[in-house]
Order: sequence, then structure tokens, then C-alpha cells
Amino acid sequence: MTEPEPRWLSDEEQRMWRASLGVLNLLPLFLERDLQQQHNLSVHDYEILVRLSEAPERRIRLTELAGLSHQSKSRLSHQMNRMENAGLVVRESCDSDRRGQWAVLTEAGWDRLVKAAPDHVESVRRHYMDLFTEEQKKVVGEAFATIVEHLRNADGGQTCPSQGCPGAETKPGPK
Repeated sequence: MTEPEPRWLSDEEQRMWRASLGVLNLLPLFLERDLQQQHNLSVHDYEILVRLSEAPERRIRLTELAGLSHQSKSRLSHQMNRMENAGLVVRESCDSDRRGQWAVLTEAGWDRLVKAAPDHVESVRRHYMDLFTEEQKKVVGEAFATIVEHLRNADGGQTCPSQGCPGAETKPGPK
């Protein structure tokens, strides 16, 4: 039995794929640099602060936060240690499940997020949004939504639960 011929990318598809990889690799570096320089926060710190700010009572179970932020429990634990030492979050025991813990946003964490959000949004605009026309924003948004939906469903939602997928959130920053 002969194997089917690979479906090689056309020149245009190759250009698009390499440009996509460039964005996926470079954009986070620029956003990280700006957050670090302006607010001494990593992109992961910022995401956790945002997730907690949007949660009821500014608290989320650690297992859920690991899924939402696409981090292993071990990596999130190290992240939480750093953020706790900085006074941005605290961990609290879960009364209904003695094994569970809550990640809770502190007032200092809220204050840091409120200060960082305008600069972060400006960085997102400068390095991403402002480079598109309105029509391009619509096309890119629809294209990325298609990819996110496919990836959410690719393994039955195990890797990326719907509430935790990038693109599932409506807007970043404090409410």
C-alpha cells in the first residue's frame, strides 16, 4: 500500500504560515518586554491578574486557573509563589474541598492591574491592532475564531476547555 502524497503548502500558504509563526513567536516577546519594563509584570502575571479580576469575588480555584492560563499545576504553583511574594495574590483553603485551594486577587494585585491595563492595551494596539485596517480586523478575527473553535474541539476539549481557550474572553483588563 502506498502512502498518499503529502499536501505540500503552496507558496502563498507557506508565506502565510511563516508570517503566522512570526507573529506567534514575536508578539508575546514585545508584550512581555513592555509589561516588564513598565510594571514589572510578566505576561503570565498579567493574565492571572485579569482572570482573577473577572472572576466572582476575584477568586478562582487553582485547578480551574491552571486550565484557564494553560499552565501545569506545578508551573502555576511556582507562578503563585512569586505573585504571593509580591503581594499580588493569596491562596486560601477551600471549605467545601479540603484538597482544593482558591487563588484570590489582593488589593495590591488589583491596584497593579488597574495601573498596568492602560499601558498593556496600548502595547497591544501598537504591536498588533493598529497595524490592521478595519476590514483586516474582521477577517483576521473570523479566521482566528475558526482556528480556536477547531482546536477547542480537536481532542474533545481536554486540552482547551471552552472557558479557558484564548479567544474565549471578551476583553482583557479589569472590569
